[in-house]
Amino acid sequence: MEKPQYTLDFEKPLRDLESKLLQLEEMSNESNIDVETEIAAIETKIEATKRTIYSNLTPWQKVQLARHPQRPYALDYIGKIFNDFQELHGDRLYREDAAIVGGPATFEGRPVMVIGQQKGRNTKENLLRNFGCPHPEGYRKAMRLMRMAEKFNMPIVAIIDTPGAYPGIGAEERHVAEAIAVNIREMSALKTPIVSVVIGEGGSGGALGIGVADAVLIFENAYYSVISPEGCAAILWKDRKYASDAAEALKLNSSELVKFGVAEEVLEEPLGGAHRDLDLAANSLKDALSRYLKKLGRLSTSKLLEQRYEKYRKIGIFAENN
Repeated sequence: MEKPQYTLDFEKPLRDLESKLLQLEEMSNESNIDVETEIAAIETKIEATKRTIYSNLTPWQKVQLARHPQRPYALDYIGKIFNDFQELHGDRLYREDAAIVGGPATFEGRPVMVIGQQKGRNTKENLLRNFGCPHPEGYRKAMRLMRMAEKFNMPIVAIIDTPGAYPGIGAEERHVAEAIAVNIREMSALKTPIVSVVIGEGGSGGALGIGVADAVLIFENAYYSVISPEGCAAILWKDRKYASDAAEALKLNSSELVKFGVAEEVLEEPLGGAHRDLDLAANSLKDALSRYLKKLGRLSTSKLLEQRYEKYRKIGIFAENN
């Protein structure tokens, strides 16, 4: 993948080195001057700086990577991992919601139902996709496709990437909370394997609306939380500028989700984030999906539902005062 053009604050030392490297290479090509020694030295320094920066990211810095505008989105992974994807539209009740895409596809020769939350790359696409914030009809479309998957014995793969469900007046009038609640209830009892993966943002009920699964996977620079850091900061500190403190308090670190039993596995990303190498990130996801779909496919329906129930009963640690 081409070198990212968008630079986060903590990446500036690395970008400065990459700019110097580019200048040296251009000077070498234009003037036919041998600067191989200088280029090798900068390349070594770039690799060391990469490892220093990306091996010690704070929760807030990981949130920033999860929101990176060049980060791969659901359709990017669908195109790389699945074959014969046929997108289906509409909830059969109100309208189409482009913030959620879905339809049947094949994975390793087997039919599956793929459902994902999709963001846009530019203003036009973001308006079409509503910035990845689904309306209630998006969740109802997702449930329509999930019921179809259950009917035809197709495993479900849910790709999560949303800051949250759309909170506008229209969405409230059409009962977005009810749509999410119905999905949570129905997904808990669907008689087919479900694997969900958080590829970027996993915000609140907007993520849970397609997130109840037998196995939850998450990329290492993604987050899955009951609230965004900015929202938490606005409530607790009365100021969104404390978002980094909120990210720490919320433990927005993918490894914490495995510790608490929310996720089964953290998927490795290329150094610097999934946008650095889509093929590598897609292969990481493909390998995990293969393992979990095979494992879940060996279970009887009754055992599948029993394990799903136990998974969600065990999440979290609770203390009661006498």
